[in-house]
Amino acid sequence: MITLRVRVKPKARRQSLQQTTDGTWLAEIRAAPVDGEANSALIRLIADQFKVRKSQVMIKSGTASRMKTIVIRD
Repeated sequence: MITLRVRVKPKARRQSLQQTTDGTWLAEIRAAPVDGEANSALIRLIADQFKVRKSQVMIKSGTASRMKTIVIRD
């Protein structure tokens, strides 16, 4: 199991996921934070980056916050 601390930037021009120098991840998401669209886009982005299924990626905490704790299950 992998645990990530992710800071989300919604409504960005591009979608990317990069690790910062302090160990957290910065996720730039095109989707707006409305009706869970940004969270869904974040899950898809992390699943693509780590080459796992979307069902293996879970937002453990911070669903309504820009700082989220993400768990990737084996």
